[in-house]
Amino acid sequence: MRSCRSWTPSLLPSSSSQSSSEYGHQARVRTFGVAVEFDLGKPIIFCVNPSNIPWVDGVVQDGKLRVFKWPSMEIILDEANSHASVRDLDFSPDGKFLVSVGSGGPGRVWDVTSSKPVASLPKEQDEIFAFCRFSHSDKNPVLYITSMRGQGGSIVRWEISSWKRMSTKQVVRDPVCAFNVSADGKLLAVGTIEGDVLIINSANMHVHNVVRKAHLGLVTALMFSEDSRALVSASLDSSARVTVIKDAKKNALKTCHRLESGSRL
Repeated sequence: MRSCRSWTPSLLPSSSSQSSSEYGHQARVRTFGVAVEFDLGKPIIFCVNPSNIPWVDGVVQDGKLRVFKWPSMEIILDEANSHASVRDLDFSPDGKFLVSVGSGGPGRVWDVTSSKPVASLPKEQDEIFAFCRFSHSDKNPVLYITSMRGQGGSIVRWEISSWKRMSTKQVVRDPVCAFNVSADGKLLAVGTIEGDVLIINSANMHVHNVVRKAHLGLVTALMFSEDSRALVSASLDSSARVTVIKDAKKNALKTCHRLESGSRL
């Protein structure tokens, strides 16, 4: 799994794998049968390491970052003040680094092995970071962070050996509320508060396709299929939509993709 998930434990049914106590003050998150407790009612951001090394889980609640070692669920990183509030997390493809973004300061890069911060990702003036995703391309791995300024939503690219900002490209006028990267690293997906879904060519950062009003409410989640031929989007309006990307591998670098938008589920 290459994406983060957030939820409010108090809203989960007791039968869920991420369950909460009906009468207590603790929420319980189950990971392959191992339970970890958190304060009830506070949002949780959860991210799973994509590599095969033993550190698999990153969890943030109320600005507190924890990384657990699998399968013992031993806490190997416990940072009480990672950010004033955390928006997103993502592990690097090799599982060695964890990036977190949030309010009240720059993005941060953590060395999972040493459990220490190794880099700071500074914001420009009036810039707000929202989402972070590593590209899982073997050829040119980079880190993407979505940002918001007065003129609209942008995507920032970072080089992952020096952690230096490479480029910033505005892609939409509306705030970005969902973001993801395809498994082959060639496509980026952006969802907006207006319910629009955009597909972007990562090579030149050009917007090739826009599905206007894909949802009636703001987009809450995006996920590419493993072959990068389809994109699933979900919304606050309780709808889900599948957009089929025709010949994604052949046409990813051409001027236009042909899209078919599936019915709402």
